[in-house]
This record gives sequence, structure tokens and C-alpha cells, in this order.
Amino acid sequence: MKRFVEGDDRKQVSLLPECVDDYIGEDNPVRVIDVFVDELELEDLGFNGTVPALTGRPSYHPGAMLKILHLRVFEPRSLQPAP
Repeated sequence: MKRFVEGDDRKQVSLLPECVDDYIGEDNPVRVIDVFVDELELEDLGFNGTVPALTGRPSYHPGAMLKILHLRVFEPRSLQPAP
């Protein structure tokens, strides 16, 4: 994903826990959303911005934005602040 704003690699070793990916349980629906969106051909589905512009600030990849949208729709309680 050149010219897109990229997040950290979830398998990157960090202080605690050993990998960022360890924060997410094996049965968490986020894993399904991640695999599902990665398998989509976003350009064929009509998403704009799948090919980054050569000028200007790098944008976020449409796949990353779609994952965030799905997370918000399917797990709305996980994003709400604690009372």
C-alpha cells in the first residue's frame, strides 16, 4: 500500500504484550472483518481512492476505513467510553 497512511504491523514486537496482535482474542469478530475486507476487490466494487494519488498527503487506504466502519457497525459497545 504505497502512498497510503499505514498503521503499525500487528505482528511487530512491542514491550507488552509481545505482539500487538496478542491484544485481540482468537474468537474476536474483528479477525473475521479483517480477513473479509482484505479479500474484497475494492476497485471492482466501486470504491474511490484504491489507487493513491502521486501528490499531496497520503490518504488512508479504503480497506482500512471499511474495516473501521464494520467494527463500528458490528461492535458498537466496544467503542463506547466506560461510564
